[in-house]
Amino acid sequence: MRQNRPGNTLVEFCALFGVSRQAYYLAHHKASRTSIGNMIVLKLVGEFRATIPMLGTRKLLYLLLPEMEKHEIKMGRDQLYELLRFHGLLIRKRKRMTKTTDSHHWLRKYPNLIKHLTLSAPEQLWVSDITYIRTLEGFSYLSLITDAYSRKIVGFSLHPNLEAVGCINALLPSSPL
Repeated sequence: MRQNRPGNTLVEFCALFGVSRQAYYLAHHKASRTSIGNMIVLKLVGEFRATIPMLGTRKLLYLLLPEMEKHEIKMGRDQLYELLRFHGLLIRKRKRMTKTTDSHHWLRKYPNLIKHLTLSAPEQLWVSDITYIRTLEGFSYLSLITDAYSRKIVGFSLHPNLEAVGCINALLPSSPL
């Protein structure tokens, strides 16, 4: 603004915006220090991300703190997040969960027959489930049969595929757990 109107003094501009000359110079000095500090931090982030590409912002801040103290840069977690967000350097969180259940299929869905059943003792109701376990050879499938009242596992079977044999083996008597 001072460049567009060279005839006006700094005092007039400060009065126009309602700030003191001291506040103007303080803000000007802070802005120049911040921009230099931001450039240093962005360069350091680039160096760390070159060695560890998927390094998150919190761990990055932990690694940057000694370097920032060396350069007398004061920046907290939120300010670092904002800086990285502004420059498009935030790492997106990866989805770690695999969707294993699809309830929106065209096959028949059976009603819940035990919805209003009240259990009073063990061995009244068994429930079963199948889960997969990743092994060195691929996936194995664990069939579990659990007592609904006591939540004790009453049968299990680990099978290399999803054939019904694995579920039937879980029903057969085995050694007690």
